[in-house]
Amino acid sequence: MKLYSGTSYQFIDDTIQNQIAEKLKASFFLHFRYNPSDSEVNSWRNSLRAISQIFQYSNLDHDNGIFLEYQLPINSQRLDCMITGKNATGQENAVIIELKQWDRCEESNGLNEVVTWVAGSKKDLLHPSIQVGQYRLYLQDLLKAFYEDNPIELSACAYLHNYNYYTDDVIFADKFSESLRKYPLFTGDDVLKLKDFLQSKVGLGDGMENLNRIEHSKYRPSKKLMDHVGNTIKGKSEYIFLDKQQIIYDKIFAFARDGFHDKQKQVVIIKGGPGTGKSVIALNLMADLLLNGYNAHYATGSKAFTETLREIIGRRGGIQFKYFNSYTNAKANEIDVLICDEAHRIRKNSNSRFTKKEYRSNLPQIAEIINASKVSVFFIDDNQVVRPDEIGSVSYIAKFALENNCKIYFEELDAQFRCNGSDGFINWINNTLSIKKTANILWDSDDDFEFKIFNSPVDLDNAIKEKVGEGHSARLTAGFCWKWSDQQQDGSLVEDVVVGDFKRPWNAKPGARLLDRNIPASSLWAYDPLGINQVGCVYTAQGFEFIM
Repeated sequence: MKLYSGTSYQFIDDTIQNQIAEKLKASFFLHFRYNPSDSEVNSWRNSLRAISQIFQYSNLDHDNGIFLEYQLPINSQRLDCMITGKNATGQENAVIIELKQWDRCEESNGLNEVVTWVAGSKKDLLHPSIQVGQYRLYLQDLLKAFYEDNPIELSACAYLHNYNYYTDDVIFADKFSESLRKYPLFTGDDVLKLKDFLQSKVGLGDGMENLNRIEHSKYRPSKKLMDHVGNTIKGKSEYIFLDKQQIIYDKIFAFARDGFHDKQKQVVIIKGGPGTGKSVIALNLMADLLLNGYNAHYATGSKAFTETLREIIGRRGGIQFKYFNSYTNAKANEIDVLICDEAHRIRKNSNSRFTKKEYRSNLPQIAEIINASKVSVFFIDDNQVVRPDEIGSVSYIAKFALENNCKIYFEELDAQFRCNGSDGFINWINNTLSIKKTANILWDSDDDFEFKIFNSPVDLDNAIKEKVGEGHSARLTAGFCWKWSDQQQDGSLVEDVVVGDFKRPWNAKPGARLLDRNIPASSLWAYDPLGINQVGCVYTAQGFEFIM
């Protein structure tokens, strides 16, 4: 989807005639059925006039191709501008241009962020070169026009047309040097440099054929991306499965192979309690499916789990790891295999209070997931629902699949891979907490699992840190029984969890900004070694993060 496309001549003329923002506004309404905000229209008006002047000055004013507000596949993000054409040797090229109205920024303690004034307050935002570099890598890996035979060469840059350069500006800090080299940033003082950059990429014009190729290009991950993600996962020695896990793995792989030729969708439901290896199977499937050329996605409803996986796989491979609400605008059967881990966290629909109006959907979330994929795989535990609006269950998924003429395969895992493999301990926990009746009414102290009640949280905290010192992964968690405060002005956390002489802060809140350097983001609390210094709510970790 794009809100505007045409020749550079048409774009420049629309800008000169003060029509470009109105055309985008009309296109936005036709697509989303409501008007964009005044601030977005004003942003279009100001930034597009600035880049239009650059195109004129660079003599890119005839038959270059132009996209405005081009939406990334399987994503709600939109590119500001893309210009296509040929370089001096006749190579087909496209350049993504990120447009910013910023006029200043400040240092952030984030590795990839700067602080700037947006919508009435200071916010941590991605450095423009990093942002546009991610867009470039996303399209390079996912659209066939950029990697198939005779690929279009794709470049990216950022243009901050209201920004004036000054010495030691944080936007040119050393930590951004690599991104600035790959994806240059041009300020309002850099008109000549931007002109030279664009002319070197698309200076010969003749860009409409490129534009059409991009617009009609198929979405499918490149083999390089598939190999990257697959090899990263397979390089983790912890991801090894046994016995029944192998049977389930083989069965799902067969469904993936057959799904290419079967018009009837396949739904796979794998039920299993905590520690039965659901995520181990899921990640091995993800790796091997990608390595064998299948377009596989891995989706969860857990931010902590998804963001930890993205951190491990890296920025490039992270685009294959999604959330359940990522498929609102996906095309039918666009994904070969969609692996849904923690499927009990599926919700009634994909809308939330953060969902923009244009991306709201009335479809059930389960319908979006199954529609997007040829084979849908659900790893689920009916006893692990976290929030009241999470409605995923074996019966719910099976009922929907049957009503929509899907084939269903069901299997249940029971072998225990956590708690030192102790089925007895798990059964005792289930019986003691009245989850279900078991024969393990009393805990067997001879069981190969350590269970201990401490006299104080100080003793417990010391024992946890001792385990970490021995090379184990460990965290302190608690039920949500204390106030959860915002961070303080200096970026530190309030010590909300107080028991006698013991005082600790909770992990940072989701979306917390300007945190102290020694405090990990909420979603990485269970994975980042610095998380040992906070108490995590029991809902902030799924358990699998601790073996990564």
